Amino acid sequence: MSRIGKKPIPLPAGVKYKVEGNTVLVEGPKGKVSALIAEGISLETVGGELHVKRETDKQAAVHGLTRALVFNAVHGVTAGWKKELDIVGIGYRAELKGKGTVVFTLGYSHPIEVPLPSGIEVAIDPKQTHLTITGIDRQKVGQVAADMRSLRKPDPYKNKGVRYSDEKLKKKAGKTGAK
Repeated sequence: MSRIGKKPIPLPAGVKYKVEGNTVLVEGPKGKVSALIAEGISLETVGGELHVKRETDKQAAVHGLTRALVFNAVHGVTAGWKKELDIVGIGYRAELKGKGTVVFTLGYSHPIEVPLPSGIEVAIDPKQTHLTITGIDRQKVGQVAADMRSLRKPDPYKNKGVRYSDEKLKKKAGKTGAK
C-alpha cells in the first residue's frame, strides 16, 4: 500500500470538490483548480477528510501521485503556493511593467520581457533583486519560477545570476594562473 496514498487530505471549511470523469475540480476561497485522477482511483469524504482509494493493486503506481495532485489543489485554493527568486549581480534587476509583464536586466545587450500567465502574481522588493511568485496552481508557479531562473542560471565561478532563495551554490575556484 502506498504510504502517501493512504494519508488522508484534510478538507478545510469552505473547500468543495467535484469529480467529473478523470478530473477533480477543487473550489476554495482563493479560486478553482483542477487535478487529474488516474483510472481506478476514487475520492471519498470521511469526517472532514478526503480519502483517496484504489480499486486494485494495478493502480498502486499512481495512487500516491493522485493523492499528491489532489492535495496540491486543496492546498492551493486555501493557502496558495509561493516561490522566491534572488537576482545576484551588479546591475542585474527586475521590474514590473504594467500588471502582466516582468522586465529583467541581466547583463545582456537588451532587457528581457517575461509575460505572466493568468493566475500568477509577482511581487518585487524595492531593491529590485528579490521576486516572490504566487498563485494557486503549484505546477504553474514552479514553471514560471523555473523559466525566470533559466534566463541567467547561477554561475558557479562568480555566483551571479537568478537563483531560488533557498538554493545553495558551491563556488568553484577559477584558474590558478601558474606558469
